Amino acid sequence: VGKSSLVNRILGAERVIVSERPGTTRDAVDALFEHEGRSFLLVDTAGIRRKSRINDPTERYSVLRAKKAIEACDLALLLLDPAEGVTDQDKRIAGYVHERGKACILAVNKWDLVKKEERAANRLKADIYAALPFLGYAPVAFISALTGKGVFRLLALAASVYEEFARSVGTGPLNALLADALLRNPPPADKGKRLKIFYATQVKAKPPTFVLFV
Repeated sequence: VGKSSLVNRILGAERVIVSERPGTTRDAVDALFEHEGRSFLLVDTAGIRRKSRINDPTERYSVLRAKKAIEACDLALLLLDPAEGVTDQDKRIAGYVHERGKACILAVNKWDLVKKEERAANRLKADIYAALPFLGYAPVAFISALTGKGVFRLLALAASVYEEFARSVGTGPLNALLADALLRNPPPADKGKRLKIFYATQVKAKPPTFVLFV
């Protein structure tokens, strides 16, 4: 849904082919650029269509490359069409991103074409989260690759989301938070014996991963 148009808008150049026909991009295209002192490596992936529509061996290879790009990335930007809402294929791709522990932003593109009604954005955001409940942590952004509206706020949001994705929490603050949580909501009891959580520690970032000793 306008991935190539978005890449061109960010880079300020016609780096990738744009067409009204879906599926024009057949391979992942890398673009390294800087914005406000930060370096970004942007990958415009091939679109991932439903398996029943993938007949061309070249397109099968494109889908494989797109999945590999998701596995290699830090943050996946899932572009949604406001006219279609969240499709079944959007759900599959979102699930693929989530299962691989990637940071994610849900970007509603072509927002310039939507007839703005009162609270339209809030309603659409609620519909998106209802369709993708497992991505409740992913922010929703409204953009237009055609006009550029919201595109550079999107880059600032990407930088913020990445910082959380790469964040490390010290054992002291983490266990202070855990102690507070246990006071508010104690662990369940099993056969009259209450489970005891000794401590927690972060074992890695990207995504932040924690181990609790119980």
